[in-house]
Amino acid sequence: MRHGFHSAGWCLAGLMLLLVGCTPSPPADTGVALDTVLGGEAQSGFARAEAPYDFQFPEDHNAHPDFRNEWWYIIGNLNADTGEAFGYQLTFFRAGVRAGDAKPAAGWSSNAFWMAHFAVTDIAGQTHHHASRFARDGRLAGQTSAPFAVWLDDWRLSALDPDADAALPWRLQARADDMEIDIVLNLDKPIVLNGDAGLSHKGGAAGNASYYYSATRLGTRGELELDGRRHRVAGESWLDREWSTSALAEGTVGWDWFSLQLDTGHDLMLYQLREADGTTHPASAGTQVAPDGEATHLSAADYTLTPLRVWTASDGREYPVSWRVEVPSLSLDAVVEARVDAQWMNTAVVYWEGAVEVRDSDGRARGVGYLEMTGY
Repeated sequence: MRHGFHSAGWCLAGLMLLLVGCTPSPPADTGVALDTVLGGEAQSGFARAEAPYDFQFPEDHNAHPDFRNEWWYIIGNLNADTGEAFGYQLTFFRAGVRAGDAKPAAGWSSNAFWMAHFAVTDIAGQTHHHASRFARDGRLAGQTSAPFAVWLDDWRLSALDPDADAALPWRLQARADDMEIDIVLNLDKPIVLNGDAGLSHKGGAAGNASYYYSATRLGTRGELELDGRRHRVAGESWLDREWSTSALAEGTVGWDWFSLQLDTGHDLMLYQLREADGTTHPASAGTQVAPDGEATHLSAADYTLTPLRVWTASDGREYPVSWRVEVPSLSLDAVVEARVDAQWMNTAVVYWEGAVEVRDSDGRARGVGYLEMTGY
């Protein structure tokens, strides 16, 4: 497997140059790894995740402009009323140029740049469709709290009630050339804080961390259109929210991240941070969520992730698309398999992101989820 890692400062500067140049769709096969945008270099003026944080909801669904990086990440596995199955992703990334928003930017300058990724996976058709967009903070992209909305062009996450604050339910809308989604998300389980009460360490040094929470079960209903066919869909989605300035430690080349919704009602978030020498960083961690919403922190010693099979992308990158996942506290020894191998996000930022299924060693279905792999 090939690893690539550059300085976060250079990578972020490269993304900003693309945005300043108004490049609508940077060329494929020349992208950078997502982990490089989130590297360990601190930038002057931005806050760092160093101490416990007093989370407040729904206020913390809004942006945190004192930090350099932030995202609203929503994925899900949906079933159509015709029996067809789909996976989807819509993620909004905010990259700060200057900390805070006390002085609005003027003219062509900007306090932040935005990137958004939209993808739909057709399980039966074994196809993966994706698109990306970029914009400066302002009219074309941004975030408001009253009413709550996060948007880039006509891709939008907003309060279902147009006059409401950030409390769920939310409406998610996006449209690209061959795909469209319009769904409503309801909070079916309490929000959980990952790491140490929401302070998620990604390295040994102070500040190599993020503030991180999840909503692991979002009841989802609405419509999805793919290749001219419109479907009524329903299922479960997952929300991840993180903000940081210098999350990853030096020498970390990428990560493998799992969000699993099991048929027992349990949910699992697990990640392993990969080092350049092939080892796993001890800051790797996870969260186990019981059916009643009670969350338990998992250290790297509490689970094992073993790759079983790889898929090779057109540029030669090899991604493990089948894994053995062992979590003794849940008596779980399962195979997590891509529902479609080629769920490759070949955008300006290159990574693998897609729908997975969970099976026992005897092949019995145990649940579904999503897998993200960066740095290969």
